[in-house]
Amino acid sequence: MPREFNRNMFVMLLTIMIGVIIITFFIGDIIKRSDIDTLKTEHKVEIKEIASKNKNFTSNFIISNVILDKAKEGQYSGNYNFNLAYVWYNSALAEKNITNFNTYKIRTIDNCTKAMTHYINSHNNFNLSKNHFNDTKALTDFIEYQEIIDIYIDLSESGYKLTDYRYNASYYLRSLTENLIVDTQNGTIIYGENVTEILQLFNDSLSLIEEEGENFAELQEGIDEYDLFKTLRWNK
Repeated sequence: MPREFNRNMFVMLLTIMIGVIIITFFIGDIIKRSDIDTLKTEHKVEIKEIASKNKNFTSNFIISNVILDKAKEGQYSGNYNFNLAYVWYNSALAEKNITNFNTYKIRTIDNCTKAMTHYINSHNNFNLSKNHFNDTKALTDFIEYQEIIDIYIDLSESGYKLTDYRYNASYYLRSLTENLIVDTQNGTIIYGENVTEILQLFNDSLSLIEEEGENFAELQEGIDEYDLFKTLRWNK
């Protein structure tokens, strides 16, 4: 009897041990699968966040470029009116016929006013595009994207300054034109008041326009020549 009892106990203990091992295995498997499911869920969330971030980056980049193009368009329109005003201004200075002089004077003032309107709108859009590009840059960790966006930001800042200088030049040119009168005694065109300070401010503005215009052109050239895809291939 004692021997038979020991065998039963052994079998029972063995069965219990096997059961414990099996249960432990299943518990471990359940925990592992739970961890895997958790990781899958976390990865899905991360992938979704990345996809959303990329979508926002692309959307913001497009919007920034649209605003930048609008700013450039306003600047080009302002340049057209300013250049035309400068032509009429010089024509008025050289004109001896009073009727023609008055026509040129009116055309100069009118085009200066139009240029100023274009420049102030362009000025605001350059500032808006700069802010949008800064927001866009924050949506990517990709160095190459950040580098090209930095150039866009610099271009927007340069355009912001340039349109400010051009607005001032247009304002000073209009003021000079408004002061032009015909000297009836000798038939020449003179300034009705002392415009020495305005002339100096106008010339200073032209110098600033030339300097910042070169910077703007270089930045635009940098964007046009920036081979992003070639850079990406070399970095792979």
